[in-house]
Amino acid sequence: MSPEAASPQLAILQFLTSLQSPARIVVAISGGSDSTGLLLLLDEAVKAAPHLKISLCAATVDHALRAGSADEAREVAALCASLGIPHTTMIWRGDKPKTGIMAAAREARYGLLATAAESFEADLIVTGHTFDDQRETLAMRGMRTEQVSTGIADAVLFDRRFWILRPLLFSTRADIRAFLKEQSVPWIDDPSNEDSKYERVRMRRQLSADAGMEKDIGAAWEERLALSSRGAEWLDRHFRLHGGLLGQVMPDGLRQDRVVLDYVLARLAAVFGGQPFVPGRGQMERILTFATGSGLGRMTAGRVVFDLRRDGLYLARESRGILPLVLRPGEAGVWDGRFGAVNRSGTTIGVEAQAGHSLIPALGFNPRDVTGIQPPRVGAVNDSTMREEPPAPKDLGALDSCDEHRNEGGLGRDLPKGAWRRAIAAAPVLSAEGTPLSEESARMVELTPYFAPFDRFLTRFDFIFANRLSAVFATAPYARLPLRSIDGKTI
Repeated sequence: MSPEAASPQLAILQFLTSLQSPARIVVAISGGSDSTGLLLLLDEAVKAAPHLKISLCAATVDHALRAGSADEAREVAALCASLGIPHTTMIWRGDKPKTGIMAAAREARYGLLATAAESFEADLIVTGHTFDDQRETLAMRGMRTEQVSTGIADAVLFDRRFWILRPLLFSTRADIRAFLKEQSVPWIDDPSNEDSKYERVRMRRQLSADAGMEKDIGAAWEERLALSSRGAEWLDRHFRLHGGLLGQVMPDGLRQDRVVLDYVLARLAAVFGGQPFVPGRGQMERILTFATGSGLGRMTAGRVVFDLRRDGLYLARESRGILPLVLRPGEAGVWDGRFGAVNRSGTTIGVEAQAGHSLIPALGFNPRDVTGIQPPRVGAVNDSTMREEPPAPKDLGALDSCDEHRNEGGLGRDLPKGAWRRAIAAAPVLSAEGTPLSEESARMVELTPYFAPFDRFLTRFDFIFANRLSAVFATAPYARLPLRSIDGKTI
């Protein structure tokens, strides 16, 4: 998927030959020109190359946000039936938010596409993003930052489950529509694409009047991939994880290249703070200035306490603002953006912070010791950890099997007391209906580290770093790209 404008036919051929096979592809199709073109191009290429052993299915997400969307979904279903392609319509049900509707719709859309992929037993999802979308995104991001943007990623791992690939990302909408006209296939025009209340629509109009705004992002892609690799090496050399809760950057790690330090500290801040996005530019400048300065002390940013000491920089989630999570039997959820929780017990359970400041009296939460859960689970801790010299919970947070990530001398023993207490205060504890969990119930509750900036949407640009971070936390590695090669290069 080369960052160069290519004919749609060539782009699809290159994409299909790069795929691991056999493969089953879910095509996300709304009925618009881009996604309709994607479906027809794939169908034509797959039928012309049966030796590739690739099959297609399709899914339409009806967001139910405007009149006529159901009729449009039926039109798409009819098109797929005429091509002999299995199709399903996924409807976004329930109440819709009054603000942030575009972000909410995006979350819902990909969640529904993943559900469709599961039902089709598919290997990957493809969407019809084009070079026009790429130009718009680059222009919008360019208005917000002076940093070079990678734009829309050509490959994103969703929810650790499915890779979403964009084979037409460097083909133009005009070329795709020309192909559809040759095939005498109509498409649906979404009226929201002409609504100037949306920033993307306003930017699209500006770009249509200024064809010289195209950017070559190839260098930016290579730079970002190299930075991810350098960040992974930095983790190996300069980062320690204690008990799955407390991060430590060794002093020498703070003296490394500032670009690399910016990259890793931003992502570590998001991980320890349970935030889906890295801190903004202003916050990162404050963090970097503090971390590389000569004065010792503490600062808080992005829900993370940065504790600079002679033996390095410690990172822990601040204990304020941590909300409880309630899970009924069989439910799963994410607690504080830092831990995935699955309740396999037969009772409703609560997950909350050890500090206990966010207890809900009506539910009568009572922190309970559930240590002893084996990796990759993360056992919670009890009130005894708040003593003057808090001991480490036995199995709290698996450490990387590599010796360089282990805390020699025993957890908590050689760590700064304040830093370790702070980490423990933000640790998860379990309770059930106001009483401690039984040992049997505790074994039925699974807690695993969750990386908020990566586990929902992970671009391939951050894959190397995120995968190395998974090793540090001893969690399962991320799913590899379902590709044999990218731009002809074996991966």
